[in-house]
Amino acid sequence: MLNLVDAEAVSTGFSEIISNTKAAFPQAKIEGVYIQPMLPAGQEVILGAIQDAQFGSLVMFGLGGVEVEGLKDVTFSLAPLTLQDAEWMLENTWAGHRLHGFRNLPPADRQAVLEALMLLGQLSADFPQLAEIEINPLRVFPASHGTAALDVRMRLV
Repeated sequence: MLNLVDAEAVSTGFSEIISNTKAAFPQAKIEGVYIQPMLPAGQEVILGAIQDAQFGSLVMFGLGGVEVEGLKDVTFSLAPLTLQDAEWMLENTWAGHRLHGFRNLPPADRQAVLEALMLLGQLSADFPQLAEIEINPLRVFPASHGTAALDVRMRLV
């Protein structure tokens, strides 16, 4: 449930979730629900890494959310990444250019994205059993406010 603005809305939402779950799965043992704050708006990018049979660890960056499928705004680089590699990935995608700010989009925390890319590249290089990982979307907040992974999918071999 999204946009629960006060304690009463959270309580009502909790009751609704429990009621719906009991109706759909009467045998379920419900131990609770997970509640987290709504995140502020930001730009969405995709980060990922795969183990390629020919090249080894590859890191991906591009436009995130549902736009990645339609616009195919992605770039790849060999892992582990240097800062120059990560910068190149950002500068060679529309997603990276948007992080500087564009029309109604304020500048986003580009430094946090660079750090996330380099850490993901190092993770992929250090653990070849991580066959693939995708963070989509990675929400990028305004400058100096960091990022948050909203959805992460991994596959191990």
